[in-house]
Amino acid sequence: MEDMSTIVLRTLFTYFFLLLLLRMMGKRELGKLSVFDVVISIMLAEMATLAIDQVERPALHFYVPMALLMALEIMMAWLSMRSKKVRDIVDGSAEIIIENGEIREAAMRRNRLNLDDLMVHLRQKNIKSIADVEFALLEPTGQMSVFPKPAKEPLTREDVGINPIAQGEEHLLSYKGLPIPLIMDGAVREEALTKIDKNKFWLKQQIRKHGIRDIKEISFCSIDEQGRLFIDKKDKPRH
Repeated sequence: MEDMSTIVLRTLFTYFFLLLLLRMMGKRELGKLSVFDVVISIMLAEMATLAIDQVERPALHFYVPMALLMALEIMMAWLSMRSKKVRDIVDGSAEIIIENGEIREAAMRRNRLNLDDLMVHLRQKNIKSIADVEFALLEPTGQMSVFPKPAKEPLTREDVGINPIAQGEEHLLSYKGLPIPLIMDGAVREEALTKIDKNKFWLKQQIRKHGIRDIKEISFCSIDEQGRLFIDKKDKPRH
């Protein structure tokens, strides 16, 4: 009877303890699961099961490691926000599987993806033929982002001239491809500028047209295939 009451109390405590840990770890864990997140989730689940089942062992033997896992997750999330290299190591990066209607077999092999799996992903996006796909990217979460060729996309209000591009918005260049991040967390991505055959001086000129003098003021900046810049400035600190 004493063991049963201990199990009940540990179950209740473990439930609220895990609830607290997950809340402290943030909504990111509920929104997407990277490989690192899956490992943390499995370990937390195992620790929680042992805490309830092994009543003869002190509860701290289980709750301290669970708290340590939470601290590790928070630390890795903080490092990921500060460094793209850490993000690529922990979360992985998106990989192009289809480009201009052609399958990248090497990328398929690296991701252990077969043609049946690929067709399932495309059907889920209402794509009937690989030839209709301009780009398909396998995201770090295992989901696939699919971009149909322009001729296969549904018409929008902008396509028929109801909502044209705002006056004064310039087409800076024209190239074929997905939007490319040029600035992330206040740091210029030199390889991205090389890809569009531009340099840092050109980028500074463009952001000055938007009233921004310092690249470090920018949280994210990308350029689309029509040469339009999207700029998101960093939040100003509140006093």
